[in-house]
Amino acid sequence: MIAPLLRLFRPRLALLNGVAAVGGYLLHPAEVQPVSLGALLGGVALLAAGGSAINQVVERDLDRLMVRTNRRPLPQGDLTPRSATLIGVAAVTGGLLPLAAAGGLLPPLLGAAALVWYLAVYTPLKRRTSLALAAGAVCGAAPPLIGWCLAGGSPTDYRVMFLAGLLYLWQIPHFWLFQRRHAADYRAAGIPLLRPPVGETGLVWLWMAALTAAAMLLPAFGIIGQQAALWYVLFPLPLVVISLARSERFLFPYLNLFPLLVTVTLSLGRF
Repeated sequence: MIAPLLRLFRPRLALLNGVAAVGGYLLHPAEVQPVSLGALLGGVALLAAGGSAINQVVERDLDRLMVRTNRRPLPQGDLTPRSATLIGVAAVTGGLLPLAAAGGLLPPLLGAAALVWYLAVYTPLKRRTSLALAAGAVCGAAPPLIGWCLAGGSPTDYRVMFLAGLLYLWQIPHFWLFQRRHAADYRAAGIPLLRPPVGETGLVWLWMAALTAAAMLLPAFGIIGQQAALWYVLFPLPLVVISLARSERFLFPYLNLFPLLVTVTLSLGRF
């Protein structure tokens, strides 16, 4: 039963969301509270895991058609749609409760809004248009907002808006590269593939330029303080080098680590 649950929850992706939320929390200048930090990490990870479960119920017809997803628990018959839905709802509830206990109403409301957006807007939209990613990327920008608000900040503060915007920009080239690697699966499932007039490669590198510029702005606006030198070494510099070399071989693994590197950098000097 453990293996089907792991495939249902997609723990690596769930933890990545939790780590991004921790980055937003650490960006806030308030004193770090370990209990609140643990509630944030666990709550957002559980929320993302529950969202993955419910999404797999909704998309079980597509998952059967793709090699990448046809071994998930619903196509394999390991779980029924009803049981997967109940498990997903339980995980979502288990994620929202610690967020509310640690941060009041705003963090769980933001989390619930991101989940509804993901399931009710992005999931059906991606069957219709390749531009659904622009809507789906909003969900990936939500975790740092949740973390920031749980630490006591306002969701409209320019500092967390910059960080959320950075993660929004990060998702676009990351998804395009992922899409290119699994293009045959997407075609088999009838999911529209992005075909921009300037070409996929050109558009990826345009977004990389925007991501690089955004990464440079955080220290420039004083959002990154003592870690500014390290920030430039970990983010704008590699992005510039990889972009100039146009090396997709190195770009995809680097983008996989991007949210973790952001959170690690923000954690320096906070503990």
